[in-house]
Amino acid sequence: MSFNTDESITADPPTHTSDAGGGLWDGDTGTLGDASRRALVQLYRGPFLSAERHGHLWAALLNDEREIRSRLADAYLELVIDVESQLAFARNAQAPDTDIPKVMRSHPLTFMDTAMLLHLRQQLLHGDGRERVIVGKDEVADQLQVYRGADDSDPAGFAKRINSSWQKMSTYGILAATSTEDRFEVSPVLRLIFGADEIAAVQAEYRRLANGRNLSPEPVKGESA
Repeated sequence: MSFNTDESITADPPTHTSDAGGGLWDGDTGTLGDASRRALVQLYRGPFLSAERHGHLWAALLNDEREIRSRLADAYLELVIDVESQLAFARNAQAPDTDIPKVMRSHPLTFMDTAMLLHLRQQLLHGDGRERVIVGKDEVADQLQVYRGADDSDPAGFAKRINSSWQKMSTYGILAATSTEDRFEVSPVLRLIFGADEIAAVQAEYRRLANGRNLSPEPVKGESA
């Protein structure tokens, strides 16, 4: 499995447009306003755009959705918007029968990264979709102990792998610090990124790895879109 990060664009985003009737700089020939351009750049940079974090950009995105969607399509990307969750992100265009460039660069996930993503997504599924899902690092680490193999006799090394995965989740925007020390919010964008197909792929990968690590298959139960 892999995951698109906020460094996913392989080159600087193209220069985009301005308000109709006047450019933002000498020679600017575009048509989008400043806020809509910034929304477009945020989508390029990733990992996502949200109304909570980027209020004025969210409003601009909705206002110029058709144009922004078209600009992304010109770069072989598609726009995913969840109006209810007030989240949006760009991903590589889904065209299995067409040979098109993959613009977004994906970073491979380790076994522990995948296990943590599964657990965090399950916490979201247990919620009602309206309330924030808050977790602590220690409680997540306790839940992930089930992923230790019977022959894993290095607790310190296992804890180090958990810490590394936790830092990745923070970097990717999956976990966000709250006003309470050591408490983090799980981003609802995880619901959008991990749909039915992705969950099935993760479960298959987990089972493949579990067979070689003497792990119980129990942790993947209940992971449905």
